Amino acid sequence: MTDPIIIAVPKGRILDEAMPLLARAGIVPEAAFRDPDSRALRFRTDRPDIDLIRVRAFDVATFVAHGAAQLGIVGSDVLAEFDYSELYAPVDLKIGHCRISVAEPAGMAATDDPRGWSHVRIATKYPHTTQRHFAARGVQAECVKLNGAMELAPVLSLAPRIVDLVSSGRTLKENGLVEVETIAEVTSRLVVNRAAFKTREQVVPLVDAFRRAVAA
Repeated sequence: MTDPIIIAVPKGRILDEAMPLLARAGIVPEAAFRDPDSRALRFRTDRPDIDLIRVRAFDVATFVAHGAAQLGIVGSDVLAEFDYSELYAPVDLKIGHCRISVAEPAGMAATDDPRGWSHVRIATKYPHTTQRHFAARGVQAECVKLNGAMELAPVLSLAPRIVDLVSSGRTLKENGLVEVETIAEVTSRLVVNRAAFKTREQVVPLVDAFRRAVAA
């Protein structure tokens, strides 16, 4: 018997939006998958040839790129940051809408003009995306890598600005920060391991099923 296809899905908000897509693509997880108290990470589905794993959003791309999972659902922000050559992203799932933005304290923003920047110090979990964005404008970006609590960086003088994922902007506002520049609009994508796309016969029909699910 062939090993099941493994689809990596992210924990959190995107997972809630992905559930109807999975159903329309003909994939229904076992009941434990929807249990918020479950500590399990791998789950069966109503299809014996498909399992799901639930991992951190940033790790989805790594699992799929290295072939531990054959497909995954991941934000375009993660794809841009890691730029794995082993990943193929054939379908924009049109979920998880947000943006990667530069933000700074409201008091600083009142007199600041991003067009005049030549050097910036920025706290972010997207150092490669940030440096690439500013390098294209001839701005030197010094990045301090953080994995969370980005909004604390300006308050505690770690870095005067941050680059982070923004959805409603509420978290920024509650921490006295404002957006001053958008680096990229973000949506979630279906990603496929390139080798699996060529060698696992179930993969192409699954990609087509997700494409139809989005169109529906």
